[in-house]
Amino acid sequence: MNTDFTNRPLTLSRKIKFLFSSFLLIYFFTINGAISLAKGNFSIISQMENISKSTQKDTILLDARSTWKYFLGHIPGAVHLPNWKKFTETRNGVPGLIIQDLSIIADKISSLGIDKNKKIIIYGDPQDPWRTDGRFLWMFHYLGFENTSILEGGLDLWQKKGNKIQRGNGEKIAKTALKGSDLNLNNLVIANKSWIGKRLGDSNLSIIDTRTLKEFKGSTPYGSHKGGHIPGAVHIDWRNFFNEKGELKNRETLTQILEKHDITASKEVVVYCTGGVRSAMAYFVLKYLGFNARNYDGSWWDWSATNLPAEL
Repeated sequence: MNTDFTNRPLTLSRKIKFLFSSFLLIYFFTINGAISLAKGNFSIISQMENISKSTQKDTILLDARSTWKYFLGHIPGAVHLPNWKKFTETRNGVPGLIIQDLSIIADKISSLGIDKNKKIIIYGDPQDPWRTDGRFLWMFHYLGFENTSILEGGLDLWQKKGNKIQRGNGEKIAKTALKGSDLNLNNLVIANKSWIGKRLGDSNLSIIDTRTLKEFKGSTPYGSHKGGHIPGAVHIDWRNFFNEKGELKNRETLTQILEKHDITASKEVVVYCTGGVRSAMAYFVLKYLGFNARNYDGSWWDWSATNLPAEL
C-alpha cells in the first residue's frame, strides 16, 4: 500500500505564540508568507527552530518514516511510528480499515507515549512518493486528537536549518494510561461506502479520487477487485497539491486546482484512493483550506469488493 506528502506555511496568532513560549521556543518559517487557518487546530506547523526537552511534557513529535531512515537519523526526541497498517484491520476481506475496537487502538497509541493532553506533531519525508504522515494525521483527528499537526519539511529542512539529529533506536517510551473510553471519535472526518452510496449524485457533495490517472481509468496495481472509480468522482492526483520538493503549493494555486472541478468550501468533500492513505494527504490539504472533508479509509479496496456501481 502507499501514501503521501505534506507541507506548508502557517503563522500562529500572538496569543498562541505566548502560550507556547512557556514550554519551548518555536519559530515558524514560511516560503510564501505566513498563513493562519480559520478552522480548529487543523494546521501545518512550519519548521521548528528549537525544541527543548521540556516540550515533551506537552508535545510529542512522531516520525512516520521507515524504520531504517529513523535509525540513520531523526529529530531528537522524536518517537518512531510503526507501520500505518498496525492501526488497521481486515473486515469482510477488505484490508486497511481503521480498528474499531477502541481499547485495542488506545493501547497501541498509549505505547507511543501519547495521551489526550499531548499536542501531536508528525513528520515524514517530503521526497518520499508514498508517505504516511497524512494517514496518521487523519487517524488522530478521527480519534479525537484535534491538536495534531504536520511538520513542514521534515528532517531535511530541520537539518538545513543547522539543527542536530539523533541516531539509533531512540529513547525508551513510557506508556501512558490512555484507554478506549478516552477516545472521542469524530465521525465528521470519516466516510464509508454506505454513507457515500446514499449521497451519490448529491450536488452538495464532491468526491475526489486521489489515485493516479491510470487507476482512475481502470488500472488495479494494488489488488483491487475491479477497476474504475466511484460514479461522479473527479480525478485529482494527490501529488498535484505539492511541488517537486514535496512542499504544499500556495493557497491560491490549491484553490484553483479545486475550482477547476467545481469543488468549493460550500460543499462537503470526500477523498479516497486505494486504501485511504494517499487520500489522507488530500484530506490534510482540504482541512488546511478550511473545507469540510472526510477520508474514506476503505477506499477503492472496499468499494470495488461490492456490487456498488463503478465508472470507467
